[in-house]
Amino acid sequence: MVTIAEALNRGTRYLAGASSSPRLDCEVLLCHALACPRSRLFARPDQALARPEAWRYGRLLRRRRMGVPVAYLTGEREFWSLNLRVSPETLIPRPETEELVALALSLIPADSAMRIIDLGTGSGAIALAIADERPRCRVTAVDTSAAALEVARRNAEDHGIRNVRILHSNWFDALPGETFDIVLANPPYVAEGDPRLEPEVLAHEPYQALISGRSGFEDLERIAEDALNHLPPGGHLIMEHGPGQSARLVEFMASLGYHNVLTHHDLSGHDRIVHGQYMGND
Repeated sequence: MVTIAEALNRGTRYLAGASSSPRLDCEVLLCHALACPRSRLFARPDQALARPEAWRYGRLLRRRRMGVPVAYLTGEREFWSLNLRVSPETLIPRPETEELVALALSLIPADSAMRIIDLGTGSGAIALAIADERPRCRVTAVDTSAAALEVARRNAEDHGIRNVRILHSNWFDALPGETFDIVLANPPYVAEGDPRLEPEVLAHEPYQALISGRSGFEDLERIAEDALNHLPPGGHLIMEHGPGQSARLVEFMASLGYHNVLTHHDLSGHDRIVHGQYMGND
C-alpha cells in the first residue's frame, strides 16, 4: 500500500517536466482523490491510500501529464475567496483578473445600488465577486455559451448570491436600451496564431473565449464602441487586455471620446487593465 507521502513524492517525479508546479499539482489532485483538505496531507503523511483512492489519484495524474489543467480535473477554482465550479466550457479564472475586480470595487461605495454588467462572464467569476462584495448592486452577467451560463448559475446558487441576473447575449445584443454604471469585461484578446499562447491553454480551454480574430483587438474594440450606447454620463468601462495591447487600446478609447483613459498593472507589473470614463456627448 502507498502512503500519502509516497504518493506525493512519486507523483511529483511523474509530473516533472509536464508541469511548472508538479508538487502543488500533486497535492491538489491527491486532496481531490481523497476528498480531504490539504492539511490532512501534512498531518497524516504515513496514512495508506485505499485502493480506490490510489486508482483515482493515478488517473488524475495521467490526465494532468497529458496537459489537462488541474482546475478541469478537480472541477473548481478559487477566485476572490469564492470556490467556483469550472468546466471545459469556461475559462479558468486567473489571479490577474482579480485586479479588475479590485479596480471596480474601488469605484463602488459599499452601500451603492449601481447597475453593473460583466460581458463574457464564463464561470461568473467577475460578476459573482462584485455581487458578493456589493449586495445592493444589480449585476448582470452575459455570455454566448449556454453551457458556461449554466456553470455561472450553479456558482451563484452555491454561494447564495441573488443580486445577479444571468443572460444569454452576445455582448450587449440582448440588452437594447439598458444602461449600466460600470461595464466590465475580460473578453477574448489573443490573436489567431499567437505563439505566446501556451499549448495547454489552447488545447483545453474554450477557443471562442480566447481568440479574437487576426489582431486580437476585435472584441476589445467592439465592446469599447458598443458600451457608449449603454453607459450613462459618468459611467465606467473596465476591460482586461493582453500583453502589448495597452497603447493601441488607450488611444482607441480616447478617440471614441472616453475620458481619463488609463492602463493599470497586475501584480507582476504588466499592463493588464484599461479603464475609461464616458462623460456624455460633448
